[in-house]
Amino acid sequence: MTDVDSEQSGPWPKPGVSAAVFDGPRVLLVQRAKPPFQDAWSLPGGHIHPGETALAAAERELLEETHIRADLEGVLDVRDVILYREDGTLDRHYVITVFFGRWREGEARPASDARDVRWAGLDELDGLNVTEGAQSVIRAALSRLQAAAP
Repeated sequence: MTDVDSEQSGPWPKPGVSAAVFDGPRVLLVQRAKPPFQDAWSLPGGHIHPGETALAAAERELLEETHIRADLEGVLDVRDVILYREDGTLDRHYVITVFFGRWREGEARPASDARDVRWAGLDELDGLNVTEGAQSVIRAALSRLQAAAP
């Protein structure tokens, strides 16, 4: 495991956001370019800046990483990501507010700390190196969107 960057060091936990954004049945995924979880596919997201609301952070991170704007319809869940070093000491702890919504505009292309961006159907998730827990979050978010559809 890598050392924590000075800007990422404690105190822990750090607030973060992610967004499960759908275009029909396909979800928007980013391939992470930096640790932690470098090269894994996950939902777009990142840190909440001081003075920024969680919703504003989710919209900003989505746009910064993917060039996509979405109508975020609600909060799906709040998740903890807790990582330890090999010696058992705390490396990172994030509390992530997970939003869900629908694509509004933009063409998906990588930016910021995303190595790649793609739209993926649920049937494709098993073949991708996705971060732990992402599949269950994605399925729950799609279920919520489908339940709310007219």
